[in-house]
Amino acid sequence: MAPLVVRVLPDVAAIDKTFDYLVPEPLRDQVRVGDMVRVELHGRRVGGWVTEVGATPPHGVELRPLAKRSGIGPPVELLELAGWAAWRWAGRTAHFLTTASPDPLVPALPARSRPARTPAREHHPLLTTAFAQPRSVLQVAPGTNLVPVALAAAALGNALVLCPTTAMAATMASRLRRAGVTVAVHPREWARGAAGTTVVGTRAAAWAPVADLAAVLVLDEHDEVHQQEQAPTWHARDVAVERARRAGVPCVLASPCPSLEALEWGRLHAVDRARARAGWPVVEVVDRRAEDPRQASLFSDALVRLLRSDQRVLCVLNRTGRARLLVCGSCGEVATCTHCAAAVNQPADDLVCPRCGDRRPAVCGSCGSARFRNVRKGVARVREELEALVGEPVGEVTAAGPSGTASARVVVGTEAVLRRIDRADAVAFLDLDQELLAPRYRAAEQALALVAAAARVVAASGPASGRAAGRLLLQTRRPDHEVVEAALHADASRVAAAERARRELLRFPPVTAMAELSGPAAGAYAERLTGTAGLEVVSVEGGRWLVRAPDHQRLCDGLAASPRPPGRLRVAVDPMRV
Repeated sequence: MAPLVVRVLPDVAAIDKTFDYLVPEPLRDQVRVGDMVRVELHGRRVGGWVTEVGATPPHGVELRPLAKRSGIGPPVELLELAGWAAWRWAGRTAHFLTTASPDPLVPALPARSRPARTPAREHHPLLTTAFAQPRSVLQVAPGTNLVPVALAAAALGNALVLCPTTAMAATMASRLRRAGVTVAVHPREWARGAAGTTVVGTRAAAWAPVADLAAVLVLDEHDEVHQQEQAPTWHARDVAVERARRAGVPCVLASPCPSLEALEWGRLHAVDRARARAGWPVVEVVDRRAEDPRQASLFSDALVRLLRSDQRVLCVLNRTGRARLLVCGSCGEVATCTHCAAAVNQPADDLVCPRCGDRRPAVCGSCGSARFRNVRKGVARVREELEALVGEPVGEVTAAGPSGTASARVVVGTEAVLRRIDRADAVAFLDLDQELLAPRYRAAEQALALVAAAARVVAASGPASGRAAGRLLLQTRRPDHEVVEAALHADASRVAAAERARRELLRFPPVTAMAELSGPAAGAYAERLTGTAGLEVVSVEGGRWLVRAPDHQRLCDGLAASPRPPGRLRVAVDPMRV
């Protein structure tokens, strides 16, 4: 019998090629494509994945045997998807296979389950329509119960349901089980999903094996947590979309405020205006333009009345500010860029836009005054002032965790407070302008996402009827901003329309495909990319470069064709923040 040769991709940094190995006779009937193995490579034993069984090795090469079969790994379709993702986000295939692999190791799969189907039930016509098409974007109100959406996906068979948080995934899995759906929670139940059942999980679950995949659902597709921060900066939404396309199954992206990328990709299905309005709480806007910025406090009269009521109130304030907010000392107008509407700062004499680089004299565009005031307060200081104001302990929550009594009636924190506390009677944005005018090209989308998250927290305290209760308090000097208008009218399309126009003007995604280069070797790599057909390379502040192309095909082909120089280099395709 001829020796059996397998091709193995080792899990070694800086190596993205396969090597051939002999399969020992005891393992001949066990090794399959995707299996995780141990091999000898350059004098040491490393892990890897079998990418081909029955390979033809190069002539005259003496092959070493596999050292060990460790267990079952990603199925064939995920191996192929990992190769595509390595091209799409300029990373190593092994990085994605690591995410797709079980931890701990799985020696064998459990008995194959029957295809999971929910008990017969009537689904809302909107859900039936959305899942009957291959590419659908479902716009729902923040207070909408998402369990029926997941049930509609599971009704088609084994579904993949992606959630933004672990808490939401656990809750969703529990409710699906109560409805009669067999569910595997990723990554803990990796093997059950591989054997065949509906899988629920967070970002990494985009790489979970699902036998007989029948539908893909991404909840809160707009949420930034679906994207990996470290390079390669892959996005679970895009992985799920490609996975559904390859499997030929429907994919639904659900969100209260769909991203422009989602709207470009699929057909929009929105709930009717009455349902949309019912899913939003009462929104109160505090217009602070008339207040003297030299005397203005973060605590408006409306906020003080709310804080001194018996309601539980969450106060949101970005501690770091993300942008230095300049306000005219005479008329109170926020200093913004005349080109892209981002908040400007004043590093020296002129006003400079950190988003597009535009520079102009330090003069108010509204009244001509040359006096500006930087408005910013940190969460810790605000907590002390709130305690003095309400006469009781005030909790503090940031990304580092809670400080003080997080269960207090009044809690102040950064945007992390909206993830760590799931119920409140009211949410107040003490300075929404720091979000609206942040120097990021996605600032408006991200601000609306925060407002929608706050609306969901408030809606969770609503009555059993499902109608939203409580209120949102938005303190701003830009009451006419599209994000504020969208919240007031429960209409996220107002932001999408304005954002699309801005992105076209500035040539930001999804109008173009874009990558950001940074690190000591970024300059050398940018020089190599300069002149590549279809690519535009632009130097920006901080030793970074932006690489633009009309589409991802040309961008990713150009990045893949240009060898990387030695040295540390970070390539962020589809950067979330620029």
